Amino acid sequence: MFGGIGRALSHRDYLLYWSSNGINTIGRWMYRIAVGWLTWELTESTTWLGIIAFAESFPLVVFSVLAGAIADRVGYIRITLLAQTATAIVAAAFAAMTLAGVITIELVLVSALLIGSLESLTTPARMALVHALVPKQDLAPAIALGSATFNAARFIGPAIAGALLVWTGSGVVLAVVAIAFTQFCLTLLVIKADEPERNPGPWRDLTGDIVTGVRYGFRNPGIRFLLVMLAVTGLLIRPVIELMPGFSAEVFDRGADGLAILMSTLGFGAMVSCIWIAQRGRTAGLTGLVTFSLFVQATALILCAAAGYFGGSLWLSAGFLGVVGFAMLVGGVGSQTLMQNAVESHMRARVMSLFIMISWGLPAFGALAAGWIANFAGLPVTIAAGGLLTITLWLWARPHARKLESDLEKTA
Repeated sequence: MFGGIGRALSHRDYLLYWSSNGINTIGRWMYRIAVGWLTWELTESTTWLGIIAFAESFPLVVFSVLAGAIADRVGYIRITLLAQTATAIVAAAFAAMTLAGVITIELVLVSALLIGSLESLTTPARMALVHALVPKQDLAPAIALGSATFNAARFIGPAIAGALLVWTGSGVVLAVVAIAFTQFCLTLLVIKADEPERNPGPWRDLTGDIVTGVRYGFRNPGIRFLLVMLAVTGLLIRPVIELMPGFSAEVFDRGADGLAILMSTLGFGAMVSCIWIAQRGRTAGLTGLVTFSLFVQATALILCAAAGYFGGSLWLSAGFLGVVGFAMLVGGVGSQTLMQNAVESHMRARVMSLFIMISWGLPAFGALAAGWIANFAGLPVTIAAGGLLTITLWLWARPHARKLESDLEKTA
């Protein structure tokens, strides 16, 4: 009845990792909501929203490729545990400053940079770790289930954070976040993974490892195509998430409750998408789904912006955002599955670092640019323009997908 979901959860170490990381990810989304709202309270500026989002995400561009090379050398669990412990410490300090009433926008910026940098060090290893916890035939549902949990957290985290923001404030939310991060550290101590054999060689060769990984990713036609698709989403679609505090306040004249509704609906759509892919449990047909998802994201985003621009209700825009979330994760989970399916095992973390750099790092640039443009054109127009550009690029992608699907979806 559960298809690939049941197969993935039958593996004990994956079950431990999945459940604990789910709590950790709820904390991660609570953190994003708290930081976004704290930034808006301190500045009431869309430009500062873009700057803080940039500060948190830009390290993924700078450090993720380096982190992928390190993870392939020293082990996925080891680097994840070290970086996650440091993240919990920074989150606790951030919470303490906020509760003490000494927080400033400059301290928010520093904290966002620190947590973003630590996140960039652990993310390639966490993605590659899934392959070390399940056999290849269960990889697609395991990745999709992990992403479903990520997006369930995108629904649950903002809902919890929104309620706590209304009743307590950002400091309490950040304290809960620190606890969620800490429990994940403890779980990592008991997980056993079937990681590839390490043969790191001299550390002076690390630069060569990075170059080899980048060349491998961009010289492989299928992986290169997926990276381009992810870049389109990262620059033109994903920045809408960082702009939601301003969208709630300026377009609908709502506070933290409106932000929670918009973000939770987007996360709910994404969660449903990932559960569907996990239950589907196979790679066949994913290339076409990933490509078509680009068109669906763009169309729904334009309708969401139009609803806000022409005085539609908050719930109507939220409904379109749910469709955006559904299609966005079809593209993201499908791309990650296809890349892990096609890549050689000794290159896995490095290729996953390219996935992270583009799909998670580029939105930092997109958010920075969109926040600046929105000051002049307004948020609805800025968001709709991203959707129109995405449809244009989708027309280019369609014929390329058909040529590459056999290599990306191979099972042996």
